[in-house]
Amino acid sequence: MSRTALIVIDVQESFRVRPNWQLVNHPDIAERVGRLVHAARDKGELVVWVLHTEPGTGGAFDPAEGHVRLIDGLEPVPGEPVLTKTSHNAFTTTNLQQLLTQRGVREIVVCGIRTEQCCETTARVGSDLGYDVVFVTEATATMALAHWSIRDEASVEEILADPRTLTPDQVAARTEYVLAGRFATIRTLDELTGVPVAS
Repeated sequence: MSRTALIVIDVQESFRVRPNWQLVNHPDIAERVGRLVHAARDKGELVVWVLHTEPGTGGAFDPAEGHVRLIDGLEPVPGEPVLTKTSHNAFTTTNLQQLLTQRGVREIVVCGIRTEQCCETTARVGSDLGYDVVFVTEATATMALAHWSIRDEASVEEILADPRTLTPDQVAARTEYVLAGRFATIRTLDELTGVPVAS
């Protein structure tokens, strides 16, 4: 039994129906995550799928609206848990830790949508719980990040026009900066899915 688990966080249609999806850095996130999923399965590693829900809100993350499902092209196989969460990180409102403990997992590989939010907080909590954490920034996606003072209903154009807005590349770089060597090891898609280098 492998001691590593791949945690796929929020790679769901909910994001693609929101206006700010046009600002995403990796619109091919399903393909990127798919590479990790195939590699994990080939190595006999556990794959855990996590979906974010906001029941009763009437928004894109409300299960009643029909968007809380994996992006087309991604499909769990029998035996792969599919969890739903209501917190940013994948641990607090799920039984993820229990599942990992039952399987003897000691290392988690984190990928998914919202590099600096759900992926980063999962990496931090996982580290605090004692897991070795691998963070695959290339297999995460995020959007331009508006300054905290901008009103919620600001348009995409207003967000982009604000000089305080962080680009997705800036967000990813900052996330790596705060995680690396503290909470996680940063690895690339090629490192985790490519052919091993001959010695």
